[in-house]
Amino acid sequence: MSRRIGIAGAGFAGAVLAHELAAGGDYSIQIFDERPHVAGNCHTSRDPATGIMLHHYGPHIFNTSREDVWDYVNRYATFGVYTNRVKANTARGMFSMPMNLLTINQFFGKRMGPAQAREFLASVGDASITEPQNFEEQALRFLGRELYENFFYGYTKKQWGVEPTELPASILQRLPVRFNYDDNYYQQRYQGIPVEGYTAIVEKLLDHPAIEVRLGEKLHAKDRGQFDHVFWSGPLDSYFDHELGRLQYRSLVFERFDATGDYQGNPVINYCEESVSWTRIAEHKHFAPWEEHEKTVCFREYSKLAEGADIPYYPLRLQGDKSMLQRYMDLAEKTSGISFVGRLGSYRYLDMHVVIGESLDFARACLASPMSDWPKFSGKPL
Repeated sequence: MSRRIGIAGAGFAGAVLAHELAAGGDYSIQIFDERPHVAGNCHTSRDPATGIMLHHYGPHIFNTSREDVWDYVNRYATFGVYTNRVKANTARGMFSMPMNLLTINQFFGKRMGPAQAREFLASVGDASITEPQNFEEQALRFLGRELYENFFYGYTKKQWGVEPTELPASILQRLPVRFNYDDNYYQQRYQGIPVEGYTAIVEKLLDHPAIEVRLGEKLHAKDRGQFDHVFWSGPLDSYFDHELGRLQYRSLVFERFDATGDYQGNPVINYCEESVSWTRIAEHKHFAPWEEHEKTVCFREYSKLAEGADIPYYPLRLQGDKSMLQRYMDLAEKTSGISFVGRLGSYRYLDMHVVIGESLDFARACLASPMSDWPKFSGKPL
């Protein structure tokens, strides 16, 4: 008799797990999602008015260096060639991001080579900060005050809703400085965007006779007894009805506006000044450079603290959150018949390729072991 599996969330974490378990074992799987569509925050669809493929919950550019993950997603979609190039609108002008040799030379009005630029940044950085304790100190140590204040202070404060001194230094490591003219935002081996969007991939993953998709429905903690095992890709604290408190997330608000032609000449432009209320503008037709559209659709993006029914996007992970997370992890370890997966289930900031890779690894581990030994988390929350 097939063992019954319940999965909360039809994003990539839930979909990959459902597909792999259905294909590799004797399971009957029900996957639930409160929203009227699959693919979670990666949901895409064509705009009826313009025909443009919209990334409804913000831009998603697939990038990975794991060959098995790249091969996996290419089974279910044709990926168009796409290189992510981001621009930064600052008080001093428009520049390329991540910060590279062109950015540095343009900002300071110089013509330095790689070695000269390294020496120059070392000279403007604050050498008195030997062990940076927070985001601001990390930036001042390696970039100096001018670059920090123009590119990072305002944007970071808007994005995270706190002073940069309250954020860990490790956040800045995701925005490296390059001492060449490479303005590709990512440095992974593979990069692209599916021609027919991400939702089409998830729909194919879930198209299996052993999988039942239930949209507009929520899997509740009280339903766990109906299944032999549950995979929970929703917020970890929500499973326990926030009994230990609420983990903090940042949420996003999108403001659409339409135009004719090309509005900003680039897919994404970050707005770094604190006086500008939005964090960035995304022009979605540029995510499909293989297509042509007369009209254009743009979204201003605003960041806010997730409250009430807001969709959680980025875990804040301040010190208090990490302490609470540990208590929730201890509680999870004592709860039988459930595993916590994905970005929300493990309270981590994860890109798509990491979620897919972890879910593949997790599914393989589950298929190779008895259900009683299935791990509690698909990754390491702390």
